[in-house]
Amino acid sequence: MDKMNKFKCHGAVQSTLAAIGGKWKILILWHLLEKKMRFNELQKSLKTISQKMLANELRSLEANGLVHREVFRQVPPKVEYWATTYGETLKPLLTAMADWGYAHKTKKPKMRKALK
Repeated sequence: MDKMNKFKCHGAVQSTLAAIGGKWKILILWHLLEKKMRFNELQKSLKTISQKMLANELRSLEANGLVHREVFRQVPPKVEYWATTYGETLKPLLTAMADWGYAHKTKKPKMRKALK
């Protein structure tokens, strides 16, 4: 790979990580690709995420056009989130990550034995 292609690839990976990197964004997207969810429902499904972190990550995903936030004017207020059409373009990437993670998780004990 020539220097220019390496730079383009590096820049593209950086751009991807800026949009979906970190501990929570990929997991949030994973859930929102499956169905629309309310804030509390999403927080419960992620278990250890704080309200503040979830709110920040959702804002960032929304700013990047990956997640849509809909506020329903009712009492009590209702807010739903879901992956946008643009966010859905990440589904193959997230599925590949899940597949790799599953294979890695099941391979890990075998790898430990081989290293001993």
